[in-house]
Amino acid sequence: MARAPRTAKMGRSGRVTIPKEIRERLHLEPGDLFLVRVEKGKIVLVPEARRDPEQAWFWSEEWQKGEREADEDIRADRVFGPFSSVEEMKEHFQALRDEIAERGED
Repeated sequence: MARAPRTAKMGRSGRVTIPKEIRERLHLEPGDLFLVRVEKGKIVLVPEARRDPEQAWFWSEEWQKGEREADEDIRADRVFGPFSSVEEMKEHFQALRDEIAERGED
C-alpha cells in the first residue's frame, strides 16, 4: 500500500532531512551514503548498500590498489592458467622458476 508523499524542506546549505517514517522504514542511519542523480527532472536518492565490517579490508586503499593491478594484468594477458589440477599448477610454476634460474634472474 503506497503511503502519501512527504514534504521536506531544503535549508540554506542545501541539506534536506529525510522524514523519520521513511528513515525507519528503510533502516537508514546517520552516516549512510546515497547515490544522487537526476531522472526526468526529479532528484533520486538511492541508499548505497552497507558494507559488512568484517569485509572492510577489501575496501582498503592497499587492497584496492592490488585489485586495480590485477585487473590491468588480466587486460594485458599477464596471467597463467587455468590449470586442471594443483599438480599441474605446481609443475608450471616450478618450470617457470627453473627457467628464471637458468637465465640468472634471481
